[in-house]
Amino acid sequence: MVAPLAFTEQALPRWGGVPWEESSTLARRGRNGLRSSETEAVQLSRRPGWGTLRRTPGRCTKPRGGGRGPTRRSETGPVKTTVSEPSLNHLKRKAASQRAAGGGTGKKSAPEAGVPNKRTRSIYTPLELQFMEIKEKHRDALLCVECGYKYRFFGDDAETAAKELNIFCHPDHNFMTASIPAHRLFVHVRRLVSKGYKVGVVKQTETTAIKASGATRSSLFTRELSALYTKSTLVGEDVNPLLKMGDLEEAEDVVQDSSSNYLMCVSESWGRQSKELVVGMVVVQPSTGDLMVDCFKDGPSLSELESRVLKVQPVEILVPCDLSEGTERRTLTAVSTDDRIRIERRDSQHFEFGEAMKTVKDFYADPTRHYSYCPYVHLERPVISCLGAVIQYLTEFKLERVLLCTRPSRSSFSSSARPLFQTTGAVRGSLLWVLDHTQTPFGRRMMKKWVTQPLTSALEIQARQDAVAEILASGSTALPTVRTLLQRLPDLERGICSIYHKKCSTQEFYLISSVLARLSAELQTLLPAMQSQLCCSLLRGLLLETPSLLAPAQGFLRVLNESAAKKGSKTELFTDLSDFPAIQERKDEMQAVLAEILSHRTEIRQTLRNPSLDYVTVSGQEFLIEVKNSMSSTVPANWVKINSTKVVGRYHTPFIVGKYKRLQQLREQLVIDCGREWVNFLHRFGEHYYILRKGVCHLATLDCLFSLAQVAKDNNYCRPELSDGKQQIVIREGRHPVIDVLLGENDQYVPNDTGLQGDGKRAMIITGPNMGGKSSYIRQVALITIMAQMGSFVPARQASIGIMDGIYTRMGASDNISKGRSSFMEELLEASEILHRATSRSLVILDELGRGTSTHDGIAIAYATLEYFIRDVKSLTLFVTHYPPLCELEKRYPAHVGNYHMAFLLNEPDTAEAEGRMEEAEPEFITFLYQLTEGAAGRSYGLNVARLAEIPDPILQTATLKSKELEAKVNARRKNVKLFSEVWNISEKMALVNWIQSNP
Repeated sequence: MVAPLAFTEQALPRWGGVPWEESSTLARRGRNGLRSSETEAVQLSRRPGWGTLRRTPGRCTKPRGGGRGPTRRSETGPVKTTVSEPSLNHLKRKAASQRAAGGGTGKKSAPEAGVPNKRTRSIYTPLELQFMEIKEKHRDALLCVECGYKYRFFGDDAETAAKELNIFCHPDHNFMTASIPAHRLFVHVRRLVSKGYKVGVVKQTETTAIKASGATRSSLFTRELSALYTKSTLVGEDVNPLLKMGDLEEAEDVVQDSSSNYLMCVSESWGRQSKELVVGMVVVQPSTGDLMVDCFKDGPSLSELESRVLKVQPVEILVPCDLSEGTERRTLTAVSTDDRIRIERRDSQHFEFGEAMKTVKDFYADPTRHYSYCPYVHLERPVISCLGAVIQYLTEFKLERVLLCTRPSRSSFSSSARPLFQTTGAVRGSLLWVLDHTQTPFGRRMMKKWVTQPLTSALEIQARQDAVAEILASGSTALPTVRTLLQRLPDLERGICSIYHKKCSTQEFYLISSVLARLSAELQTLLPAMQSQLCCSLLRGLLLETPSLLAPAQGFLRVLNESAAKKGSKTELFTDLSDFPAIQERKDEMQAVLAEILSHRTEIRQTLRNPSLDYVTVSGQEFLIEVKNSMSSTVPANWVKINSTKVVGRYHTPFIVGKYKRLQQLREQLVIDCGREWVNFLHRFGEHYYILRKGVCHLATLDCLFSLAQVAKDNNYCRPELSDGKQQIVIREGRHPVIDVLLGENDQYVPNDTGLQGDGKRAMIITGPNMGGKSSYIRQVALITIMAQMGSFVPARQASIGIMDGIYTRMGASDNISKGRSSFMEELLEASEILHRATSRSLVILDELGRGTSTHDGIAIAYATLEYFIRDVKSLTLFVTHYPPLCELEKRYPAHVGNYHMAFLLNEPDTAEAEGRMEEAEPEFITFLYQLTEGAAGRSYGLNVARLAEIPDPILQTATLKSKELEAKVNARRKNVKLFSEVWNISEKMALVNWIQSNP
C-alpha cells in the first residue's frame, strides 16, 4: 500500500520557484520547465532521511539514499512523498498515534484518507482511495487501472512499469503515476508478464449514460479487478486481441507465447515407514488443458525432481513457502536462474492434506460443474496436496474450469537422459529438431511430448509404426489432402480452451469455429476414400472420428454475423435473436425511441417552416437540427444549442434531449446485455469442449505421424522390430540421428553395430582414443532406443529392440559450487541415483565414471560399479572408460561382458630416429576411423588431442618425453612383478638355473 507525503507550505512554498497554481502547467512543459540548473535538485523540508528530489527528464526519480522511496515530485499540488506501508489501516493507526503523542518532533504524519490537511491541502482523491482498496486485496500484482481511454499505474506499480516498459512516470496528487493507451494494453501486459510479474487489469464496471441517469451520477465510476495474468495464465481477450490469423506473429513489439506455458506445483512429504522423501507433482497448462500428475520417491540429490522440471520446462512453479532447504537448493535455485521461470510461493496451509482434500472434493462435488471423471479417487496424498493448491491458485485467475474436462496423464518411462536430447545446446541439433516437421502449433506440442515421454506399451508403439508405414507406402489420395488441410491452421487447441474459459474475443471465436467447421466439412467429403483406401486401424480411427468430433462448431457458426464478428461488434453479432430474448427486447425498445425521434421531425419542420429539414450528425452528436444563423430568430427559446459555426447553429429540442438521453442509455444497456449473452453463448460452446479437444488431439496426432513419415523417408530410416518381453538392443549399421542430419550427404556418418542381450552379453566396455567417437556412439544407441519406443522409424539398416522401462545416463562433468558439491561429488550422486533406480529392463549409460579422483580410487569405484550392474542389476549397460583394468571384467564374466574400442590408425615416428633425437620427440599422429571394433584399446592417446587443440610445440615435446618416461617406468615395474612371480613359483634347483640362463 502506498501512503502520501505531506509537506508544509512554509517549508516548501514553491516548486522550482513557481507558485502552486502554476506547477501543473510547469510540470507539463517537460525539461524546460525549471528556471535554472540550481532548481534541478529540490531539498525537501530539511528533514533528515528524506533524500533529495532530482528531476530527470523522461525518467522516474528515486532518492539517493535508503531504499524505495520517499521523495517525489508533484504535478498538481504541493510536493509530496510516497512511503510504502503495509495497509491503509496501518496508515490510519500511525497517524492517530502521532497525533496522540502531541507531535513533539515537529514532523507531520501522513493525513488520513479523504481527510484534508489544512496546512498542506492534501487529500486522497476518490480514485486513489479506490486504487488503495483494490491494491490491499492484491498486493503482489501490478495493477493497470482503466481511466477513460487509458490505463494507469499508481505508486510503486508506476515506478516498476516505468522501468520495465520505458514509459514516463510522474507524480499526481499523492502517488507516482504512469499510463498506457487502452488499445495497447495487451502489448504492455505481455511485456510485464514476460519479465515475471503478476499483472492485474482493473476495469470500469459502469457506463457514462447509465451512471448519469442513476442515483450515483456524481460519484466515482466503480471499478473491479477483471483479470489477473502470469506466465502460465496468459489467457484472455485483453492479452490475445486476435483479429486474423498471423496478427500476433507479425507484430514486432508483441511478446510471443512460448510453445508450452506449464504451471508446475510441487509438494514434498516423508514416508511414515521408509522415511524416504516422496514428491507430489501436478502440471497443468491452462491455455491448452494439458494435465499431468506424478508421485515418486527421490534421493538426497533430488535428481528425479530435477529431471522432471527440466523435461516439462514450466514457466511457473507453485511451491509451499516452507519448502525444505534441500529441495530449494537442489531444484528451485537451479531453475530460477532461467528468466522464463516464475516462482510462486504460497502459504503452506494450502498444501496440507486435510485442506487440500476438502478443496478438491468441494470443487468436483459442485453440482453446477460438469466433469467427465473424478480424479481424486486413486491419487496419492502428495498429489492431492498439489491439486488442492492448484485449484485455489487457478480460481484466482478464473481458470479452474480447465481441470474439469481434462484427464490427468502419467508417464511410465523413467529417464535421466537430459544430455541425450540436445547435441549443440540449442534448438538446432536436438532430437526434437530432427523429428519435428509438424505444421501446426498443437502438433508441435504433441511431438515434444512424444519425444520426452516414450511409450512402454508394445501395442501403442506398433500402432504408431503401422500408421507411419502406411503413410510411406500407401497410394491413398486422401492422406496428401489431409496433410494439406493441416497447413496454416491457427492454434486450435489454445483457441477452444480460451473459448472454454469464456475469455475469447469475437474475432478469435469466429476464426476458431470457422476453421473447425471447414475441417469437419472437408474431412467429411474424404470419408469414402479413407474407408476404402486405408488399412491401419490407428489412421482409420483418427480420420473417421474427427469430422463428427468437430461438427458441433458448425451450429454455433451459423448464428453469427461474419462482418460483426470480425469487427468485434457484439451488438450486431447474432443474426437470429430468437435464442437471445434480452437482446431482442432491448433492440425493440431502441427502435421505439428512434421512431419517436424520427416522427418528431414533422413538428420541427412546422416550427421552422422547412418541409425538407432533416437531422444531421456532427462529431458523434446525433439528431442535430441545423438552422442558418440568419434564421436564428425562428428558433424557440427552449431549444438547446449544441454547437455552431459561422454559418449555422445546431440545436436539440427538449423532446430530443430527453429521448436522445434515453436512447444512449438503451445503447449502453444493449452493450451490457450483449456482453452477458456472449458469455452465455461461450458457455454453451464450452459444453462441447471435451469432444472438440479430442478432435483437435486427433489432428495433432495425424500431424505427428506425417512428420515421422517424412523424416523416415528423407533420411532412409528402417522400421525397428519390437521384442516385447525380451531384453535386447540389436542394431545393424546404426547412425546418430542428429549428427547424421548435421553432417549431410557430403560427409556421411560412419554407421556402427550394437549387440546387447539380456541373457547374453549385456555390458559393453568401450575404450579408445580421445575424440574417437565413444560418446557419440553411446548417445546414438540411446536415441535410437527412444525413437523406437515413441513409434518412429530409426536410422539403421536393421534394428530389434526390447521395450525399456527407462534410460539412465551419467555423462559429462560439472560442479555445483553454489550447493557445496564438487564435480566428482555430482558424478557420484548421479551414479548413486542410477544404482537405486535402474532395473533389468533399463538401459544404463556411464561415461568415464571415476575420473574425478585419483587413478586408483577412480578405477576401484568404476570397477565395483560396473560389476554391480553386470552381476546384480543385470541391466543393458554401455560403459565408456579410459581405465584398462576394467577390461579384465570380460575374463571374469565372459558370457555377459564384451570389450570394444573405437578403431583408429596410428602413425608413429621411426624408432631409430626417435631414439637418436629424444629431445625432439613428438606425440603420435592418430587417424580416427569412428568404427566400433572388438577388443580393448591399450592407450587413449591424449597427446594427439592436445596437438589438435594447438597446444604449443615445446609443451607437447615435453609432455611426450614425460609420457614415455612414465610408460617405461610402468613397463619395468610390470616386468619385475612378472619375473618375481615366475621365480616364486620355481621349486627345483635345475629349473631355477634354467630360468636364470633364459633371463640374463
